Amino acid sequence: MKHPLVRNARPSYTRRGVLAAAAALTASAAPQSPKPASRSWRPKVGAIIRFSEKNLDFCKQTGFNSIQLSAGYNGFDHKIGDRELAQAKDVIQRSGLYVSSIGWGDNHIDPDPAGRRAMNQTMARIIEIAGKLGIPNVGTMSGTMPGRPLEEQAAEIVKVYTEQYFPLCQKYNVRLLWEPYPRGPNIATGPVGYEALFKAFGDCPYVGLQFDPSHFIWQMMDPIQCARDFIDKIYDVHLKDTEILWPVLRKVGIQPLNRARWWRFRLPGFGAVDWKAFFTTLMEAGYEGAMNIESEDHFYYPDYAGAELTEQCKEGLRVTSRFLRQYVPMDKERT
Repeated sequence: MKHPLVRNARPSYTRRGVLAAAAALTASAAPQSPKPASRSWRPKVGAIIRFSEKNLDFCKQTGFNSIQLSAGYNGFDHKIGDRELAQAKDVIQRSGLYVSSIGWGDNHIDPDPAGRRAMNQTMARIIEIAGKLGIPNVGTMSGTMPGRPLEEQAAEIVKVYTEQYFPLCQKYNVRLLWEPYPRGPNIATGPVGYEALFKAFGDCPYVGLQFDPSHFIWQMMDPIQCARDFIDKIYDVHLKDTEILWPVLRKVGIQPLNRARWWRFRLPGFGAVDWKAFFTTLMEAGYEGAMNIESEDHFYYPDYAGAELTEQCKEGLRVTSRFLRQYVPMDKERT
């Protein structure tokens, strides 16, 4: 039986129609011309360091062109004066290194009013410091109010950021980026938190992600799929790995009664992150922001002697630099 919608239709064959159909078949069967090659992928690659001229020099010698600096107890004091800031900016500019972000985080929505006020004032100063140094991003955590509904926490974060931070972000052209650290004052720890926050903030230009795949591994999440899903919100990347200690995990589970450590942070290449897939995701999206190595690998500790990188930490960064060259274009290490 014919379909009722075409029972009265009659085929119409013409020379022009037959030739057009033949041409279409030939075109679909013929190999397609390749798309013009896009320009090569050139993200910025570096390390997270404390500010010092020697540390900057080491990064340059290693072939890095990017760094992240720290604020707080292991970096710039938020009480630093403008004169010292101007001197630091001069040192950074002479190094030729790109500073992608300055890291500092605490609870922006602390339930304690006095604690929140102090935190907000400090964060406001960190944004100002970033702006005066020409640093485009402040890496932080979202803030949290434990025990409150997720949407309520997101709404409170929007309120505090809008009132306390965004006027300064606009003035200094600075964006706030959330790192997915699950043990801090943070709901920006993965897809569920991201969805709640970005829904609450809408198209706000002053927030985004500082993506660290290592934190997804020990939360038993998929960092590659998360990167794909939120790629347009990623403005900075931490290069760190997580090793799962399977013999321990199989014995104690993810909530060990004896507090046995079933995972540990490692330098890239020593853990469970699929770096080929991760970098391919960034490459396909045309990501050209910074990717900074975060050294928390105890095989290369201690990491600092005062403000200066130790030789152990430097060697770990060199090892990682050689690993990354398999996947990422980088300047050659100077010997």
